[in-house]
Amino acid sequence: MKVTILKERRSNETRVAATPETVKKMTAQGLEVHVEKGAGLTASFTDEAYKKAGATIAATPTIALKNADMLLKVRHPLLKGEDKIDELAGLKKGALLISTLSPFNNEKGIAAYAKDGLTAISLEMIPRITRAQGMDILSSQANLGGYRAVIDASHDYGRAFPMMMTAAGTVPPAKVLIIGAGVAGLQAIATAKRLGAVVSAFDVRPAVKEQVESLGAKFIEVDNDKADEAETAGGYAKEMSAAYKKCQADKMAEAVAASDIVITTALIPGKPAPRLLTSAMVKSMKPGSVIVDMAVEMGGNVEGSKLDKIVDTKGVKIIGYGNLPGRLPTEASTLYSRNILNLLQLIWNKETKKLNLDFKDDILKGSVLTHGGEIIHPDFKAKEATPKKVETKKAPAKKSVKKQPSKTPKEKTKKVLK
Repeated sequence: MKVTILKERRSNETRVAATPETVKKMTAQGLEVHVEKGAGLTASFTDEAYKKAGATIAATPTIALKNADMLLKVRHPLLKGEDKIDELAGLKKGALLISTLSPFNNEKGIAAYAKDGLTAISLEMIPRITRAQGMDILSSQANLGGYRAVIDASHDYGRAFPMMMTAAGTVPPAKVLIIGAGVAGLQAIATAKRLGAVVSAFDVRPAVKEQVESLGAKFIEVDNDKADEAETAGGYAKEMSAAYKKCQADKMAEAVAASDIVITTALIPGKPAPRLLTSAMVKSMKPGSVIVDMAVEMGGNVEGSKLDKIVDTKGVKIIGYGNLPGRLPTEASTLYSRNILNLLQLIWNKETKKLNLDFKDDILKGSVLTHGGEIIHPDFKAKEATPKKVETKKAPAKKSVKKQPSKTPKEKTKKVLK
């Protein structure tokens, strides 16, 4: 079975879907791996390293894609007309596509996967269950993103993070506020604490309070009766009521004004990022303060943030770098490729050298978008048009004829006798 690894061509993407480590393990399981020339260079993996791992280096993407049974990518494939190359061209009918597919914002792509008869697995849709932890690319990449957000903030902050006591006086520690205590937020807390900052954190889910405090940060709570309804069954934060948002904004405004660094991580699956920091909150911060908007690719948590730019608002810097994991390409690629390898172990039978796709399995049920020429994921199926009611003309109502009561035999006799 031919497996293809392409060079990522989307803007600002430095990662690669397979490393020499995972290629070696794939070839050991009977997979024939073809890597496009230079695919791993931005992540510091050379063609020579892939060759030693057992891969065939393809001189062009066209050669790499020709008759491929499986395509592994980091970002959803470029389609015909989007670039000079169609990243689906050359794949076998019924080929397997494994990548982050941005399903909530990629209607055209999903339609193309179905049209080409691909079995498309969207890695970000893999359910967060115990069995799937090793395949969870959202967690592995968010972990690195949270770390990198703090490093980027420290670079632009221009002051020290820890308290320093010197003969010339004491340098106070930086005050860091983390908004959102998911995987990225918790790693940001841990990193800021390791650098010596005083850290506080906010999240709509009261359940994460213990995790925040276990890392040495202060948890900021919003007093509201609806706070216990802030988490979905899958463990994600969900959108809150207007009353809650008002309480949240008041509490947050106070915390933001007192902070030197704010890192926002709030995302809601399938929806634009919630706007948490207003321009007034940004202006309330001291000159020299720094904000990192980790949700900038989904519209941003911070008013005024711009994708891949640093915006200076009266001395307060708003960092809007997209793809933070990609700013650590070697580690990000290593973890991402291991996530894919763990998924392959679920669906690849190394004894029979065939794919074993059990669509009743919760992992596949939650992540397969298209198969057999159709969109099969219930969240993305095209809604069938409701059949129009056929109006039938009612026959005109018949005029009721009032029947005269039938005469009794006695009455009939009377009439005759007359």
